[in-house]
Amino acid sequence: MTAIDTAGRGDAWRRLQFFFDSKVHVRLESLIVLALLCVAMTVLSPYFLSVSNFLNILLATSTIGVLAIGATLILSSAGLDLSLGSVLGLSGVAGAYLSVELEWPWFMAIIGALGSGALAGYINGQLITRTRIPAFIVTLGMLGIARGVALIIAPNGGAIYGLPDIVVYLGQGRPFGVPTPVVILVLTALIAHYVLAYSRFGMHTLAMGDNEGAARATGIPVERLRRELYAISGLLAGLAGLIFMARVNAGDPTAGYTYELTAITATIIGGTSLFGGRGSILGALVGALIMGVLQNGLNLLAVQSYYQQIAIGAVLIIAVYIDQLQSERERKS
Repeated sequence: MTAIDTAGRGDAWRRLQFFFDSKVHVRLESLIVLALLCVAMTVLSPYFLSVSNFLNILLATSTIGVLAIGATLILSSAGLDLSLGSVLGLSGVAGAYLSVELEWPWFMAIIGALGSGALAGYINGQLITRTRIPAFIVTLGMLGIARGVALIIAPNGGAIYGLPDIVVYLGQGRPFGVPTPVVILVLTALIAHYVLAYSRFGMHTLAMGDNEGAARATGIPVERLRRELYAISGLLAGLAGLIFMARVNAGDPTAGYTYELTAITATIIGGTSLFGGRGSILGALVGALIMGVLQNGLNLLAVQSYYQQIAIGAVLIIAVYIDQLQSERERKS
């Protein structure tokens, strides 16, 4: 092998490593974990490798994936949003209430879901920046508030059924054979990836997460940026609530229970740092797929739901531990 060939292969490998190891792209380890998990589930269950099961995984991933995108933006800025799952449930109920109970036009279901999510996120951001209360406390409080409001809005605390057909299409339609929620997830991910990886907004987000003091010194409006990030996170939770509502054709006040745990786990698995300064939208999608494959495989193996919660919690702890080790290596290098 000539020196030129060696140099060429070295450059190609460095470019490959940049794609996988960049602060905004996919970690190679995440793809390896996804591949190994798929192989394991294929061996353990004969039903895993089927078109219908693959579509089920994509549909389940679509909701968690949208939440994981919002979690990625927040964690990249060294923030935390524990209210994602409850805001999802509130958004679905708000949209269903406007279109079914109040009999408003169908598009009000979409506006109601997205608007209620964005409002909850905006309140989170305002409280965090104005009162200096830690994000953990504010979003934990919003977790309870959003769930309680959803139960109050829903008649007798039950689900609201009978959504307009055009709204249901957002969850059950299949343009060109592809489920509509998957199309929404991909479009949302592409936009969010561009924003985080190539825009000034994304650069400021990562800079704030890496070193808030330095970000302030360079003139980045930290408080305003943080409010915007939480509003966007709430908006994405509202979008996830809209997708979930349309999929089940109902506004369920109990929807999204513990989804914030799954979304944050998927985000960290995908390469986003819990401590800020590094975030990957594409990695969040891979992480959401890992969680989707894991939950789907456990369902096929008839594993009880409470054991699944144990598995998700264990994966979260392991992912955070690995992320902490990686952050320490980066600081030493």
